[in-house]
Amino acid sequence: MVNAAKVLQDLRASAERKPDVVVRLGKPLIISGAVKKLDADAWLVYEQVAIAALDVGDELLAHKCIEALEAKFPGSARVRRLQGMRLEAHGKLEEASGVYKAILEEDETNVLASKRQVMVLHAMGQTTEAIAALVKYLDINYTDFEAWLQLGDMYLSEHMYPQAAFCLEECLMLQPQNHIFHLKYAEILYTQENYSLALKEFCRVVELCKDHVRGLYGIKLCTSHLRQNPRLAKDTKATNQEDLEAIDLLATERLLAVYSSDKAAPSSKDSSKRWLESL
Repeated sequence: MVNAAKVLQDLRASAERKPDVVVRLGKPLIISGAVKKLDADAWLVYEQVAIAALDVGDELLAHKCIEALEAKFPGSARVRRLQGMRLEAHGKLEEASGVYKAILEEDETNVLASKRQVMVLHAMGQTTEAIAALVKYLDINYTDFEAWLQLGDMYLSEHMYPQAAFCLEECLMLQPQNHIFHLKYAEILYTQENYSLALKEFCRVVELCKDHVRGLYGIKLCTSHLRQNPRLAKDTKATNQEDLEAIDLLATERLLAVYSSDKAAPSSKDSSKRWLESL
């Protein structure tokens, strides 16, 4: 029991979900009643196991945990959130949304209820409402980069590229060394035909992650557009023809080097060479 409780505690501390592990270790504690020997930590284990049980579809275990929490903390917002999650698991999304809405009417700063509400609205296809809920959440929790990323994806699904670009800018403010955020931002800029700024972001991707293939391809695409139509360049100092040719050549060399490695499939090598020659 001690070892299981310690692992569960470590998972809570690291915010790791791992529902299979949590259920495997936590279920015997709950069923046998040994969890009660953990004193104050017992209720954290009940909550942790309840969420994991919902994740893996163990309805009986989830019900047992939530029932115990309801008896101990009647009317608690955290317990009601678990009830909402159980409704979600049963496909009762509107009822779950009602639970989260009631919690947020009492406390609009409730982070967990806010996130569940956004997910439920999105799952119901109410993207506009989900975006509004997420914007409201970010007004309070400005530093949640995962929420900014999620909001950006929602805007992209609605083809709202300027708004999506803004969300990625916020992500980069919070995590400037994350090459994935730079890549996503670069691709949005490219879609908006802002090739000059997109080129800078693709270069940043390669700077942070050497020989990043999508980053190198992005550089090639941007330089191709800018060389064919110099008027597209918004920053002539950084994207004059000489610089563009040098950047393009370097990207070509790096891509050929990547696809010339022993690990690259012959078909990938041939396809990449044909693509590079077509630009």
